[in-house]
Amino acid sequence: MAVKIDKDSCVGCTACIDTCPVEALSMNDDKAIVNEDTCIDCGACIDSCPVGAITL
Repeated sequence: MAVKIDKDSCVGCTACIDTCPVEALSMNDDKAIVNEDTCIDCGACIDSCPVGAITL
């Protein structure tokens, strides 16, 4: 199961993308998106998100 990103809360700062060790996150329409096949549920992106838009 991959992390979930609340698109309404995401501010498009890219902090999660810079933190992801497996490059499972990218941007689409100025919002972060997750590649569920690549995500390893490590939680690094959760801790890096300044607005709490990412959950497991």
